[in-house]
Amino acid sequence: MRTLLLPLVLTSLLFGLGNCGRLPGGAPASEEILKEADEATAEFALYPVTRAFLPTVAHWPATGKQERLGWISASQGARSQIIQPGDSLNIRIWDSSDNSLLTTTEQKDIELADMKVASNGDIFLPYVGKVSVIGLTPDLAREEVQTAFESIVPSAQVQLAMSEGRNNSVDLVSGVLQPGTYPMPDRNYSVLGLISAGGGISSNLNNPQIRLMRGGSIYGTSVDRLLNNPRLDTLLRGGDRVFLEEDERYFLSFGATGTEDLHLFTKDDVSAMDAVAIMGGFQDAKADPKGLLILREYPASATRAGVRGPRQSRVVFTLDLTTADGLFSARRFQINPEDLVMATESPINDALTVSNVIGNFFGVFSRAGAI
Repeated sequence: MRTLLLPLVLTSLLFGLGNCGRLPGGAPASEEILKEADEATAEFALYPVTRAFLPTVAHWPATGKQERLGWISASQGARSQIIQPGDSLNIRIWDSSDNSLLTTTEQKDIELADMKVASNGDIFLPYVGKVSVIGLTPDLAREEVQTAFESIVPSAQVQLAMSEGRNNSVDLVSGVLQPGTYPMPDRNYSVLGLISAGGGISSNLNNPQIRLMRGGSIYGTSVDRLLNNPRLDTLLRGGDRVFLEEDERYFLSFGATGTEDLHLFTKDDVSAMDAVAIMGGFQDAKADPKGLLILREYPASATRAGVRGPRQSRVVFTLDLTTADGLFSARRFQINPEDLVMATESPINDALTVSNVIGNFFGVFSRAGAI
């Protein structure tokens, strides 16, 4: 979908500007934007981004495709596994008595292999019947089995080994070198441990995101956030499904920028200065560093009374990168998904009016969002 979106945006923009009788020669000049915004009929609100303005915009509603998935904090688990339905038990019984019900004079041990734990947590033992082992560690289950056999074979000694079934395994679905189903070695098995077991993250994923499916819920965070916050390395439960995918959030660049393209977010938080670097900077011969624009459309609910938000749903933020305040503010101003970052041109190179640019771009965004 992303590969189809950019041609649609640019084609629609050029077509719209052509119908207005203008040649698509470049972006508007910063002087024209200030003049257009001062008019009473302006269809957008203009906000210069300064140090004083940053705390205000930080409380405005989110826009674009935002990460809204919660995550589960880490906790400490036991260094042992517990038996669940579907696990398999291998039980070996040693008995040295001459009149044993289980062994012979030639063979003093017997193996009960691949004994599946039933859905109610029971296993069936010969001469003993059903024994419940659900929720027990392998060591406690061994003691339980040995106690059960002592009534008929007092001298019996029991060994028990467990093979994890579905309820003690997790699925690593995608985004790693070796996806598959992995048994949980203990109850202290974390997400990063599983990813490591899968051979690590695929190198072609952009800002990889972790998704954890548990029951009817899905949780999410980024790998970068998890690595920087060990307390978020949550423990897995049997039946969990984990997959990794790349960050699909994007912003657009247009005008006198290094590239006019769709750019994926390379990290969780992308500032205006990050965006300038990602899009290849400015065109030295054309760009006006006093007029970096960021076009954003807020939902109608953001302009309602009592809501901390902009005056109008269509907003243009301006940054002056020729001042210290503008440069520092650009490093703190956060780009939202689906923002348009535009570098303006000097008046001598300008071929468009700002009303045409603003109107056509917001119109294209509205149509693209319905795809």
